[in-house]
Amino acid sequence: MNQGFKLRYDDFRADDPTQKEAAKPPEGEPTYNGAGFARSVCFIWPSGRKVMLNYAYFMGAMFEAGEEKNFVRLDFSTSTVTLSGFSLETLFFQFMEQVPRLIEVVDVRYAPIADPKSGIITEIVIEKKQ
Repeated sequence: MNQGFKLRYDDFRADDPTQKEAAKPPEGEPTYNGAGFARSVCFIWPSGRKVMLNYAYFMGAMFEAGEEKNFVRLDFSTSTVTLSGFSLETLFFQFMEQVPRLIEVVDVRYAPIADPKSGIITEIVIEKKQ
């Protein structure tokens, strides 16, 4: 018995067979709060440029601790994304669970006052695969 059927069956037994809407994250939230089906990550530059990639095409990640900056390399089937910045190890572990939703670049001069909860990203480089 698949999970979807089991949940519907439980709703039917509870006398509420109506379809519940999937929970969507609030607008502007940087992470996903619960389980979901279709997830994407959006990379945002200070210039206003945005690139969205779907987690369905996410193949793996690599964390590299440098002397000054940290690097996280994200491999998607269509692109390779390199994030550089400070305290990025937490972000690396969040990508293991497909939690990040919005990844924003912070200007280097504002890095000391930025919220370092999930790292401070100072540069995003996206390379298309051939």
